Amino acid sequence: MPETGPAIERESMEYDVVIVGAGPAGLSAAIRLKQLDADLSVVVLEKGSEVGAHILSGAVLDPSGLNRLIPDWKEKGAPLNVPVTHDNFYMLGEGGSVRVPNWPMPPLMNNHGNYIVSMGNVCRWMAEQAEALGVEIFPGMAASELVYDGDRVKGVVAGVFGLEPDGSIGENTEVGMELHGKYVFIAEGVRGSLAKELIQKYELSKGHCPQKFGLGMKEIWEIDPEKHREGTVTHTMGWPLGGNAGGGSFIYHFENNQVLIGFVVHLNYKNPHLYPYMEFQRFKHHPMVAELLKGGKRVAYGARAISEGGWQSIPKMTMPGAVLLGCSAGLVNVPRIKGNHNAMHSGIEAAEAAYEAIKAGREGDELPIYEENVRGGVIGKDLKRVRNVKPMWSKWGLVASTALGGLDMWTNTLGFSLFGTLRHRINDAQATGEAAKYKPIDYPRPDGVLSFDRLTNVSFSATNHEESQPCHLKLKDPSIPISVNLPKFDEPAQRYCPAGVYEVVEKDGKPEFVINFQNCVHCKTCDIKDPSQNINWTTPQGGDGPNYPNM
Repeated sequence: MPETGPAIERESMEYDVVIVGAGPAGLSAAIRLKQLDADLSVVVLEKGSEVGAHILSGAVLDPSGLNRLIPDWKEKGAPLNVPVTHDNFYMLGEGGSVRVPNWPMPPLMNNHGNYIVSMGNVCRWMAEQAEALGVEIFPGMAASELVYDGDRVKGVVAGVFGLEPDGSIGENTEVGMELHGKYVFIAEGVRGSLAKELIQKYELSKGHCPQKFGLGMKEIWEIDPEKHREGTVTHTMGWPLGGNAGGGSFIYHFENNQVLIGFVVHLNYKNPHLYPYMEFQRFKHHPMVAELLKGGKRVAYGARAISEGGWQSIPKMTMPGAVLLGCSAGLVNVPRIKGNHNAMHSGIEAAEAAYEAIKAGREGDELPIYEENVRGGVIGKDLKRVRNVKPMWSKWGLVASTALGGLDMWTNTLGFSLFGTLRHRINDAQATGEAAKYKPIDYPRPDGVLSFDRLTNVSFSATNHEESQPCHLKLKDPSIPISVNLPKFDEPAQRYCPAGVYEVVEKDGKPEFVINFQNCVHCKTCDIKDPSQNINWTTPQGGDGPNYPNM
């Protein structure tokens, strides 16, 4: 959402802590703050129409963060109902598969003791726990601007509605309000607009590797009960991506005869003709997958970027008055395909650091103890031992990185690495190659049974945006898509977006770049992968976007 200018007078509300984002990080922070001091005033702002509406994750949940936060979660009815019972890993070829045995894998890759969950439902339950402790949660309230007091982050602007299409204030505009806090916790998830601003303003990435990302796409299927194996976790690598890109799939047998099926494409791919969404749809035609899905039906779809840089790419997480939590800081363990546990741990660490500062009368100061505890505690331990897997994959490809990454994870369990710490050199936008240097990829048409076109699938995300509002996808230079990206890169926005937001159409005999922002599922891929870094994802008005029921 565009900035509406300093001259606007807004009402303000004062809190001890303002939290942006009702995901696992933000809600864990809110709960822990009220556990420490019931008199602290804590507010959580959520841009989705309800808590969980914008949550998309695999997900196999490592319960370590929840065990620490709410030890009696089972008695309190947390929706962790499907323990992992079987753990499978396959390398796929076009017509077959080879199962990789579990025994050579490092112990950290074992999923026993974890749970297959809907993180949307986990967050809904966590919100109930938070509200029972007195936390105020405001869904449908997008935090669109930051408020500063000198060099300190003072708060956020939230609840701006009804701007004119050009971003100006009209007679029906609600200008929102300022929510001020002694501390502001940014828990927006991957590539959030406020976190992005803070990282740039305070140079938080200086001295760290660039962040790396993947695009995760997910469908929920109801399958034949005779094929359902509740608790079974399957991961695959190889076909159909091959040497075109890094990535892989997950297939999780959830409850109620549902299967959670997803596909991740690492966004450092070079060939701009690659079409991640169609790679996902093609994957479902592999004999192993097609047989599982035969006779079933898809009931939901969504997509989300995933932070993949790991230990080397974590920015400085603190600045005066604010901290970055969870995926806003990039705390995902890539080989484990898990970040929710670290998001919860980060929320706990931030809450404890802020509580001590407020109690000591140091409100608004920076919180270096938070940074120390994240890097030196359970999160740092989790991420540091897998730090070389992603850069190995980027540098040496699938086969070599699988072998060397496994070896490195084993040696890290003993406290050392043969490789030291490998670095990420460029960001994912810079990795994109020129179209003339790569062959176009011929993708089969979706059959409407196992595979679907993008717009049909987007309808299964229940995405909606009020059409008269300003487009929340901002072009820094509107001429670049046609003058630069089209001739040089065959305008890859047409393909990397998993929701069909971007098109190149012909008008009066000339190409024109079209943005269908109503389709946007808030995955942030465009903000990450655009080779000219010309697209800036900003938050639309609150409540808009996908409405995931069970992701």
